[in-house]
Amino acid sequence: MNGVIALAIFLVAFFFIATEKADKVKVVLIAAAGMAVLGLIPGSGVFYSQHTGIDWDVIFLLFGMMVIVGVIKQTGAFDYLGIWAAKISRGKPYRLMVMLMIITALASPFLDNVTGIMLVAPITIVVCSKLRIPPQPYLIAEVLAANIGGAATLVGDPPNIIIGSRAGLTFNDFIIHMTPIVAITFVVFVLLTRVLFRKSFQYHPQHVAEVMKLNEREAITNPRLLVRCMIVLGGVIVGFGLHSVLNVEPAVVALVGAGLMLLVARTEVSVTMREVEWTTLVFFMGLFVVVGGLVHTGVIATLGDWTITAFGDNVFGAATALLFGSGVLGAFFDNIPYVATMAPIVEGLVEQVPNAQQGEALWWSFALGADFGGNGTAVAASANVVAIGIAGKSGHPISFWQFTKYGIVVTILSMAIAWVYVWLRYFT
Repeated sequence: MNGVIALAIFLVAFFFIATEKADKVKVVLIAAAGMAVLGLIPGSGVFYSQHTGIDWDVIFLLFGMMVIVGVIKQTGAFDYLGIWAAKISRGKPYRLMVMLMIITALASPFLDNVTGIMLVAPITIVVCSKLRIPPQPYLIAEVLAANIGGAATLVGDPPNIIIGSRAGLTFNDFIIHMTPIVAITFVVFVLLTRVLFRKSFQYHPQHVAEVMKLNEREAITNPRLLVRCMIVLGGVIVGFGLHSVLNVEPAVVALVGAGLMLLVARTEVSVTMREVEWTTLVFFMGLFVVVGGLVHTGVIATLGDWTITAFGDNVFGAATALLFGSGVLGAFFDNIPYVATMAPIVEGLVEQVPNAQQGEALWWSFALGADFGGNGTAVAASANVVAIGIAGKSGHPISFWQFTKYGIVVTILSMAIAWVYVWLRYFT
């Protein structure tokens, strides 16, 4: 009965978020309060459980990177890169979109997709402002690229870290098994965007000519601070890459980097704090609690277990169920608690497969479905919510369905390509 009530609360909240009939932050906070008051989630679990409450690793990672980006913004670096990107692309809309997507997709596997978006989104808004074109299509394309690119490595997408830890898979394992299909999917996606966003491409020769006359070097307002910021950012990037070796969580790396940024900036902390997307952080907290209610009452485990067991001893059928089931469920539930809940179920299934290669294929199917499913809706992955928050704060709001109508198409295509890849590589 508790599961039915939790699912009902989630569906009502999702309806209001999807239809935008109410502010999404108010909706998730009310839904989270309902979960707690009705006892659908342990009171202490809201604050102390990573699986059935707020995932503070994600919250503090986002907060730390928001502070870092806020300090860098004060140097004029994003204006510099915006003008540079406009000049390199010569203002051609599709060329500009491809360039921004490639930058995002290359950054995401090593910085994680959320960090990649937080660094590229401000540049996108600046360049689109210079060219007098709407930034929403470019931001959406970058998020989709980030979620695809982040699937390539162990640290590129939070669900991969959970899967790698549970399955004993290394960074190199992800490179060998995930990177090839990610590269193929990304190339197809880049070609698809030419059609997908064709109505959004706008070219204004007069504005392009104005931008081409600008000197990007003049955009740098504080060169000394920029040098100090780049040193700190470089250290943060190295810390992300070595976090598993150093046994330090990415959230801690981001917080240390944020603290160092505030030290080297020598400006009022309140100025930087204005750049923090507080509404986005609060939305995440509420969303974690709502999904935590589904986890605690067994809704997600029941759905996942039913999806897998429906195929019995058919290993390829189980892989198919994991891929598409994770993609569908991951599009509606935040993929971090979903993966954390499903990982033990998948582990038990893998242990029953006599063929080691096909057993491991179940893990890769699970990872591909969860990662690619993050593109399904506007609230399916952390990168989506962060980008929408940045767009809204800059005065260029992205609605739930504006994002989702593109995300669904890309998700279906990505999972279809992944399904063929799994079949060819592990079952033929």
